[in-house]
Amino acid sequence: MNSDSSPIFPPPSPLSYRDAGVDIDAGDALVERIKPLARRTLREGVLGGIGGFGALFEIPKRYRAPVLVSGTDGVGTKLKLAFDLKRHDTVGIDLVAMSVNDILVQGAEPLFFLDYFACGKLDVDTAAAVVSGIARGCELAGCALIGGETAEMPGMYPEGEYDLAGFAVGVVEKDAILSGADIAPGDAVIGLASSGAHSNGYSLLRKIVARARPELDAPFDGGKSFADALMAPTRIYVKPLLALLSALPVKGMAHITGGGLTENVPRILPAGVQAVLRRQSWTRPPLFDWLQREGGVADAEMFRVFNCGIGMAVVVAREHLPEALRLLAESGETAWEIGEITPRKADEAATVVV
Repeated sequence: MNSDSSPIFPPPSPLSYRDAGVDIDAGDALVERIKPLARRTLREGVLGGIGGFGALFEIPKRYRAPVLVSGTDGVGTKLKLAFDLKRHDTVGIDLVAMSVNDILVQGAEPLFFLDYFACGKLDVDTAAAVVSGIARGCELAGCALIGGETAEMPGMYPEGEYDLAGFAVGVVEKDAILSGADIAPGDAVIGLASSGAHSNGYSLLRKIVARARPELDAPFDGGKSFADALMAPTRIYVKPLLALLSALPVKGMAHITGGGLTENVPRILPAGVQAVLRRQSWTRPPLFDWLQREGGVADAEMFRVFNCGIGMAVVVAREHLPEALRLLAESGETAWEIGEITPRKADEAATVVV
């Protein structure tokens, strides 16, 4: 067969990354939108801004024996509500809160934060709204937003959906690390009010909402809509509690996240002691009453799934209780004495709510 009889195929049309579903220009546009948001979070120690291959941070020289404390978390299925309600401006606060509150309980000052935003197709306006919340969360926590990653991955996520992860690094003096080791019978437990369900228990919460089908725009709590109550961002306790730590001895702190009160407070208790929490000692937000009623949720399940109105527990010696409550109130926190530490028998739970 000679060459003249060979089949002739037209050259393939050229393909681009955009044809594959990834829009580099959109990613560049998002970076430009993010830069001024990140600049608002700058603090001592930041050596470089957004855009480098790695984020540079110098530990403040005021620390004598610094120990780095790190944490990572996401927002969970609360994001499903954000998609349904088209509310993307506060889930970034949730993202920051979940990590900075975690490292705070070991006495750490949050230094910097990085985020990971993943989607199937990048919508610049939506991503910018999310990052604006992340930047706001960093401002509330006093840490710098110094880096992150935006991943556009066609086919990985349903249209209009995304996922988030956050990473926080803080520092604490080695001799000031909070471990809870010296918590003893007679100590007082302080509860700091939550803003709502924070970012935990939303798989159960969403199931109850789907079954009860409430009017989301109807006034619910103090004039806010029901949707507002569902999406209230996680409270960030960093600045008030760092001020408390600098003013008086704190024996332990527990961030009330997944696992609720009965599974998070035990994480800071030494052997042989029990935290007895009195449910009538704090004001439970109406959202939790609604969830328990509409879902028929048992008391024990409520206290191990939701924070039930307490976002952070703090243990202090009883002699320091009045001053601690005063300082927290001056910092703008609503706080109550919610229980006490007692001796624990071998067959007793580490935390009970009575």
